Amino acid sequence: MKYIYGPIKSRRLGSSLGLSLSSDKICDLDCIYCQWGSVGRTVLERKEYASVNQIIQELKIWIKENPQKTKELKFVTLSGLGEPTLNTCFGELIDQVKEITGLKIAVITNSTLLGDPAVRQGLRKIDLIVPSLDAVDPEIFKKIDRPHAGINLSQIIEGLVAFRKEFQGQIWLEVMLVSGVNDDLKHIEDLKKVIQRINPDKIQLNSPVRSTAEKNVVCVEKAKLEKIKEILGDKTEII
Repeated sequence: MKYIYGPIKSRRLGSSLGLSLSSDKICDLDCIYCQWGSVGRTVLERKEYASVNQIIQELKIWIKENPQKTKELKFVTLSGLGEPTLNTCFGELIDQVKEITGLKIAVITNSTLLGDPAVRQGLRKIDLIVPSLDAVDPEIFKKIDRPHAGINLSQIIEGLVAFRKEFQGQIWLEVMLVSGVNDDLKHIEDLKKVIQRINPDKIQLNSPVRSTAEKNVVCVEKAKLEKIKEILGDKTEII
């Protein structure tokens, strides 16, 4: 199947069926730690990279072929090969997936498009969003996430703040930490101030352990992760 993957069993979401909103890696970031490898060329254009009908057809087939696994699902998660909100049909897809499955919907996003009110509107019907914020300093952001030239870090931050005010579901903010890139404690203190404005339900610290887009991407040592967790506060967990 081109758009269905999993189910994936995780501590965070339980058993989750993944939906990709593109058949290839389409993203507006080219993060150095991406497990899918380098995107090659970042894309900022929002369009229908895969149609709702194509994805829903695959989903119906999967459900029919996997009745027992379907019963065990806790979430359907929109994520996949790239940034799901680049696909303009994601709001319609959310509606149809809810109608077909009756399951909770999660979206894993890099947060880059949350400054767009239309994107935030399309996400309001989901149950859980896992947005990422790896840096609050523009130079560190460029180094770790290698954004498309049209991406503005301040708009990402303000989009996250605005979405918290509009969204009734859970926000679990993910921070990917790479040793020597964005784990300086001064940067973590600055990150904390921004996170306080966003007010997520959880802060989830991660550090790459799988193969990454770039060589020499080093995970942060456990002791330092614990220190960063302490700085960021009680909502923080290491995943």
